[in-house]
Amino acid sequence: MADTFGSDFMTIVDEDGTEYELEVLSSLEYNGMTYLAVIPADDQEDAQAEVSILKSVEEDGEPLLCAIEDEQELETVYGLIMDQLYQDEDEE
Repeated sequence: MADTFGSDFMTIVDEDGTEYELEVLSSLEYNGMTYLAVIPADDQEDAQAEVSILKSVEEDGEPLLCAIEDEQELETVYGLIMDQLYQDEDEE
């Protein structure tokens, strides 16, 4: 998800009403689902920021981001997203 205009950022709100700003590193369509690789936006200067993989689902017609519960699904999606990120990096 190379973006010549800069990174994509999003704000999410958890069930307690706490807001988090995330930088979207990449997105992936896989098996009819959308997955996002994100890091906390405030960790931009930290080269060791932990990448989180979230799945976009709809609940009551509203888009929600959730953690991937299935280990096999997480491993597969993580591998695909990392391949995509490194491919984008090699193309630059």
